Parts: sequence; C-alpha cells; structure tokens
Amino acid sequence: MIKVWDGFIRGFHWLLVIGIAVLYVSGEEGWLDLHFVTGYVLLALMITRVAWGVFGSDTAKLKALFHHPKAVVKALKSKRAHIGHNPAGSMMVLFFFVVIFVQLISGLMTTDDILMDGPLVSYVSYDWVELAGSIHKTNIDILLVGIGVHIIAILLYRIKGIKLLRTLLTGKMASSDNAPAIKNGLWAYVLFILAASGILVLWGLEPLSALL
Repeated sequence: MIKVWDGFIRGFHWLLVIGIAVLYVSGEEGWLDLHFVTGYVLLALMITRVAWGVFGSDTAKLKALFHHPKAVVKALKSKRAHIGHNPAGSMMVLFFFVVIFVQLISGLMTTDDILMDGPLVSYVSYDWVELAGSIHKTNIDILLVGIGVHIIAILLYRIKGIKLLRTLLTGKMASSDNAPAIKNGLWAYVLFILAASGILVLWGLEPLSALL
C-alpha cells in the first residue's frame, strides 16, 4: 500500500461536498445569511486548494491535472488504477474548479433587491449585477449536472474494480509503483482557517452574527 492523498485533499473533497449541499439548499430555501456565510467559507476553501496545488503534495499539484486529449481517451478505456487523478478525472477536477469559482464569484456580485447584496455589488455597474445574477442561477444547474456525471463515473470505475471512493477515504492504494511525495496537510488547513477568517471579517460579519 502506498499513500497517494494527503489529509487536506481528502478533507477538501468532503468539505466541498457538504458546502455545496448547504449552498444549494440555503439558496433554494432563501436562507440568505447561511447562504452567504457558506459561500465565503467555500471561497476560502477553493483559494486554499489552488495554493495547495502549487505548494502541496505531488498528487495535489495543479500541473498534474493537465493532459493531452489522447491521454484522457486512454484513461477512459483503462482498467488500471492511477496514482492520483487519472487524465479523465483531471478534466473533471478542472471542470469543477472553473464552475465552482464562477458560482462563488458571481455570487459576490448578486443581489436579491430586498435584503442582501453581495459584497461586490456596490463596485460594479447594474448591468454587471444583472449578468452575475443570471450566471449564478444558470451555473448552479451546470454544477449539479457535473456532480451527477461525477457520481456515475465513480460507479462505472467501481464496476471496473477501481475503488476510487475507498482510496479517497483512506488516502492509500495498492500499487507497486513509487509513492508520490506527500506533504503534511495540516499546513493547508492552517491556511484555510486564516483565509476563511479573513474573508468572514472582511465581508461576513453581518450574516455570521445573524446566524449566531
């Protein structure tokens, strides 16, 4: 057994799952204080993930996510477990990065025209606010479709005998290949806490106080 995922990457995945679920439900139910606070925390989480993609473990590196299209096709046909994200999985990760950042950033420029404005609404024109609101509503559907495809892919790989979920839970997999360099994910969690605290102090004190 070799270690392929550090503690932060594993925690990041499940925090992201929980955060997106809370973000969606709170948006649908109109729980705007919770919606904004969750969005700010998720923004800090995504910023930390990008930073960890530069300074973190080999399997967390952003450069490991870019592959030639031929490698993606080959990965889809392969029945062999890959250390880290395989080329096809890497494309899905990049898709989620883009879509989640679009959702979070557009949310910073949206308003319900009644109670709450995103923190960037006052800095952009009304046309931009309208565009951001439209993108925010449409992009969440794109994100949900992507999540559905992601779940189906995990199930298909399980049928092939590749247990992606177990590897993500334990951080380890059976392989005769050399283990990648894994760094202590604690540093990423420290950065996440600092980023979340900074964003909440900057933008989130009012909705956070309403929740508390």
